[in-house]
Amino acid sequence: MSKPSNTRQIRLERISSAYWRVTFDHPPLNIFGPDTIPQLEEIVRSLESDTSVKVVVFDSAVEGFFLTHYDFLARLEESTSLPPGTTGLQPLPDMLARLSRAPVVSIASIRGRASGVGSELALASDMRFASREKAILSQWEVGAGLVPGGGPIARLPRLIGRGRALEVLLGADDIGGDLAERYGYVNRSLPDSELDGFVDALARRIASFDKPAIAETKRLANRASLPSDADIAPEWDAFIASVQRPATQARIKKLMEQGFHKPGDVENRLGHYVGQLGA
Repeated sequence: MSKPSNTRQIRLERISSAYWRVTFDHPPLNIFGPDTIPQLEEIVRSLESDTSVKVVVFDSAVEGFFLTHYDFLARLEESTSLPPGTTGLQPLPDMLARLSRAPVVSIASIRGRASGVGSELALASDMRFASREKAILSQWEVGAGLVPGGGPIARLPRLIGRGRALEVLLGADDIGGDLAERYGYVNRSLPDSELDGFVDALARRIASFDKPAIAETKRLANRASLPSDADIAPEWDAFIASVQRPATQARIKKLMEQGFHKPGDVENRLGHYVGQLGA
């Protein structure tokens, strides 16, 4: 039986003991901040320790937004004061690295914007499926003077190649579902009406298989494909340093004045707006 948990921004539903669904539900924009970190930590820890779960699907209950950028209204010390996770990485990259290694198949079902942290969580998942009409992926940070901090610089070149990774990271633009599929940023782009059914069927199929076979196959695939913690570690430090630069603060202030962090055109077309900041 389905049994939702009582979390404020992230809901956990156990479709069955083997198949879990994690839903981001932090309207209006699904912004991820330091107050979200303990909730995601609880989810990742459960995925690592539960002996029955075999597959987890990440999705969103917020129209237009899968999971977006970090919370720039939170005080910086709220993030910098958090202790490292069990890998030794800072909390966000730590949880994403552990998700990639967990003996559970993780699937991101992307409808709406997956910007910044949303893209990073999708990249840390084992598979990504996108709504053809409604998915937007973005590593927008360089356009605002930031360095991405959750591991995409280490993950994207391994996934889509160096040239395309640099286009995504340095172009800092919005990428729709079809282009994301062509680049290999997502596994498939599906008509929006088919996304939920496809992901659910795949998750149920995997959940019917033997867990040791799933876990060992994933472990060996990880050896051939995942970046090391040492490759990921510098990104968070570079992100925190970049946030504090005066030029970056000026760009973020300009975005805020235009409507960043509020429902509206800036959040809906973030790639366009960061492309105008240096004009």
